[in-house]
Amino acid sequence: MLTPPLFTLQRGSAPLLISVPHAGLAVPPEMEDQMTPVGQARADTDLFVDRLAASAPDRGVGVLVAHYSRYVVDLNRHPEGQPLYPGADETGLVPLTSFDHQPLWYRPGGIDFVSRRQRFWAPYHAALDAELTRIRQLHGWAVLLDLHSIPDEVPRFFSGRLPAISLGTSAGTSCAAELSEAVVTALLAGPFEMVRDQRFKGGYITRHYGRPTVGWHALQMELTRSSYLPDDLTWCPERAAAMITTLTHVIDTVLQWRPVPGSTMEGMPASAAR
Repeated sequence: MLTPPLFTLQRGSAPLLISVPHAGLAVPPEMEDQMTPVGQARADTDLFVDRLAASAPDRGVGVLVAHYSRYVVDLNRHPEGQPLYPGADETGLVPLTSFDHQPLWYRPGGIDFVSRRQRFWAPYHAALDAELTRIRQLHGWAVLLDLHSIPDEVPRFFSGRLPAISLGTSAGTSCAAELSEAVVTALLAGPFEMVRDQRFKGGYITRHYGRPTVGWHALQMELTRSSYLPDDLTWCPERAAAMITTLTHVIDTVLQWRPVPGSTMEGMPASAAR
């Protein structure tokens, strides 16, 4: 049995589930030995994002947090390795290089992609699928908020500096338009610069589970590290307070939202859309 477990799921009573797939730092010992010093540093982790959502269960919101590093397997990538942005430079299902193009593994040719997908990727997605199904059965709809963070500047993927918050709705296809607008309004009321569906339109999780016609609505929030962490990248509650308040406002907005009658296919299981 793996220690720590693959993920932690705190079930909630509300129609919202928060997913945190990239905050984990764990690596199995046998894999750690195969990693370069860059890989062992886990520099591309979505640092402390799970702590930003720590109060969500107090509002009845479920939270699913992965505990293993995205270098072991990236839970926000297609299981068959299909690109999110065709033609763009991306990291894969099992990243071979860091965000700054440094090798992560001494012998990448020896990586068993199939085994990692089955061992780490599949259980997380099975839990995510099952929880969204349960929530939809309770409420008639389910909302998934996928939380991420990233350095403010990553030349490999984009030029210039990112805004503090990038909201992704897969160009408006992963959630109801009214929900997207409500979240944008909530974010614009806060202190952070935000954009929607620009560089980050949502990863595999948002695109795969965002099926508004069957009552599954998904959004991704990508936060810059400087928006909630000090320069030394340590956890500081005072520094994170403004982002926690903003995220809480988003959560409350989602909990107040209701689908427009007739906008979902009531009675149709979400699995039918696959």
